[in-house]
Amino acid sequence: MSNDNQVGAAPNAKRLLWAGFMAILAAGVGFSVRGGILGQWANQFGFTMTELGAITGGGLTGFGIVIIVTSLVADKIGYGKLMALSFLCAVVSAVITLAAPIAFESGGKSSAFWCLSVGMFLFSIGNGLAEAVVNPLTAALFPKDKTHYLNILHAGWPAGLVLGGLASAMMAASIGDDGTVVKAAVDWRIQMSLYLIPVLVFGFMMLGQKFPKSEAAAAGATLGEMVSTLFAPLMLLLLVIHAMVGYVELGTDSWIAKITGSIMASPAKGLSLFVYTSTLMFVLRFFAGPIVHKISPLGLLFVSGILGAIGLTMLGSASTVIACVVAATVYALGKTFLWPTMLAVVSERFPKGGAVSIGMLGGAGMLSAGLLGGPAIGFKQDYNASAELKAKAPETYERYKADEPSHFLNFDTVGLNGAKVGVLEDGGKELNRVGELLASENREDPNHAKLAEWWEDAKTHADQDKPEVQHATIYGGQTALKLTAYVPATMAVLYLLLIIGFKMAGGYKPVELEEAPEALGTGES
Repeated sequence: MSNDNQVGAAPNAKRLLWAGFMAILAAGVGFSVRGGILGQWANQFGFTMTELGAITGGGLTGFGIVIIVTSLVADKIGYGKLMALSFLCAVVSAVITLAAPIAFESGGKSSAFWCLSVGMFLFSIGNGLAEAVVNPLTAALFPKDKTHYLNILHAGWPAGLVLGGLASAMMAASIGDDGTVVKAAVDWRIQMSLYLIPVLVFGFMMLGQKFPKSEAAAAGATLGEMVSTLFAPLMLLLLVIHAMVGYVELGTDSWIAKITGSIMASPAKGLSLFVYTSTLMFVLRFFAGPIVHKISPLGLLFVSGILGAIGLTMLGSASTVIACVVAATVYALGKTFLWPTMLAVVSERFPKGGAVSIGMLGGAGMLSAGLLGGPAIGFKQDYNASAELKAKAPETYERYKADEPSHFLNFDTVGLNGAKVGVLEDGGKELNRVGELLASENREDPNHAKLAEWWEDAKTHADQDKPEVQHATIYGGQTALKLTAYVPATMAVLYLLLIIGFKMAGGYKPVELEEAPEALGTGES
């Protein structure tokens, strides 16, 4: 087992490790809370699943871009200054995101979409700055046990998911047995503000601390030498695989609570399941060290890929609460070690890459999640839900289809209007409440008036429409998960090929910075 009393490369190693933990925890809280309020955004602003995916994906895209750019200049600028800028971005992001309702009132749906997208983008910039620092920082602080400590660092992510998920579960709407809303959800603006708490904590812990440089920079490696590691055959393959990791882990996590909540007919249960799987991840990441000492990092990644594929396939067919719990457990076991262990493999095999190689890997994962994972899974839901509803109940589809088509790459489909589906779900109760509020304040809202006019006709068909729409929504979500399962399955095959390749070359082992390059095209010199 790893020695937790190991002396790091700096006297404040443990403080910096836990400060980085809190920075990642803050990102996890924001991510988790955002997943729990997607339904409120859809209802309030009328977004489709694809539009919601674009908002969440935009946040991850910014995350990836910042990690890549920052990794090139991290040692030059200094880790302390970058963490201060990360703190500032988190605060500004909150201000812009919380202004979305004002933007909606003045400019309609497109203005709210822009406001939320910019807010999420700034949130991701702050997270990206922190991620670009804490990964190479941890590798430099604990050079002899990178897998163990990088997994501990990234236990902050599921810890944030748990805290944010618990808060969302307690603040979510309560649905009665008859499907009516017993308790309305707490305003999403209150929920979204929660991530500022850990932001303040990590800001305090980083204050006044001295930061070491990356291993490569400390050894005198130039930026050109760090960048050159990116073109090694093994590194290029790892970048592709980590793009798949980002797609399947973060892309899926953007939607998993909403999809399972639909399957179990309870948003609160969906969030509770997400909290459970995140707790499992948090605990397991503290045991990565002993596991890799038994089966090697690549062996751990291979098993993880297999379990991830099985778990997503099971979720795509689950129809009961118990089935969802079992499937989600398998999926959680599969995704737990993927991200931090991939970072450790790159740091171990490419120490000369320093902050650049580990940053590029994280950036590839985030870009994939943002540009492909979140939007693609949202689009797959729209495409399959609308196709199912159109085939089974064409008149219902016509009543609930979106006003404009959704696009992903060169594909397009007309999904379901989130605001209309939300009105159907609660029988127009929230719509009426808002109408009464507007009347009492002698105000008019053209978006609300348009929706209310539509509901006057649609509610006469609500009894027959509701089960059809619910079935189509569940079908779309589960089909999206089944299709996503092919990604970790492909990853498992690639990990197996790497295991075989290293076995033929004498086995996997970390590369020491002063050593000559090993086999499999490490590119070290």
